[in-house]
Amino acid sequence: MEPEKKIVVIGGGTGSFSLLSALKTQVHDLTAIVSMADDGGSTGVLRDELGVLPPGDVRQCLVALSDSPKIRDLFSYRFEEGTFGGHSFGNILLTALEKMTGSFSEAVETASEILRVNGRVLPATLDNVRLRMSWGDESLTLHGERVIDADYFAHDPRKAILSLAPEANANPAALEAIREADLVVIAPGDLYTSLGPLLVIDGFGKALAETSATVAYVCNLVTKRGQTEGFCVSDHASEIERFAGQPILDYVLYNHQQPSEEVAKRYEQENAYLVEVDPEKLSGAHYKAIAGDFLGDTPEAEQGDVLAKLRSFIRHDADHIRDALLEL
Repeated sequence: MEPEKKIVVIGGGTGSFSLLSALKTQVHDLTAIVSMADDGGSTGVLRDELGVLPPGDVRQCLVALSDSPKIRDLFSYRFEEGTFGGHSFGNILLTALEKMTGSFSEAVETASEILRVNGRVLPATLDNVRLRMSWGDESLTLHGERVIDADYFAHDPRKAILSLAPEANANPAALEAIREADLVVIAPGDLYTSLGPLLVIDGFGKALAETSATVAYVCNLVTKRGQTEGFCVSDHASEIERFAGQPILDYVLYNHQQPSEEVAKRYEQENAYLVEVDPEKLSGAHYKAIAGDFLGDTPEAEQGDVLAKLRSFIRHDADHIRDALLEL
């Protein structure tokens, strides 16, 4: 019998959640490596008030890999009013476990047991860090994921330095997972607040460059107003490799499906436009670019999510991406 393939998904937020949810139906050896710079919404409140590590993206990955539907729903339940208004139960539980044990790793392990997680969820770092984005001058520096995420960049983000303060140490278990994987997938997500904060951690670029695993990046569907406007597929891939500090990609998967007129109007309401394909640059790249029909359905906003000022509801078709990845 052929041994089970080991797949690692890197990222955070809905991009990782969607891919993990789809992959777990076909793959049994899954590891999620999660970005740890989030300081917005419920996560930001818990970090600021209790001094804990960010639980939100970790919670989403745990829920995605859970084999217990009722506990999944419990972890995702978001309070609508009162002191806990806007907080998800899972965020509060992870926070309580960290405060009780003094270890975020132990908190994640305990939550994994409660959720009957089929796989592993590993924080990219266990250091309490904040994101910085600088154009070389303190007056041109943005502090914090929440601030950067909401900013309309006055300067080209491709010339900015992304870093964590204090300097983060990579989680050794995460680096080991990359080295032992058969396939590493960099999930879609915000370049400067989700993927970049993970890839700039010392050790991740080296591990991704040296692993024998196939490394694939699933490009974002749409540009982000004020940040990646005008970015083509190759621009997204170039930024991924700039964060990593070296060429790391074997494949880039991108969408070439056009939305219906109704969906296109919803995109415009979010000031988001489909990422353009640049065939000449892609054909000359060191990685192989693969097109697919990757547009998914557009879900409704999560009830009770009153702390999030803006969440994009434009989604990939995770099943189609899963199938394309497994063909690799």
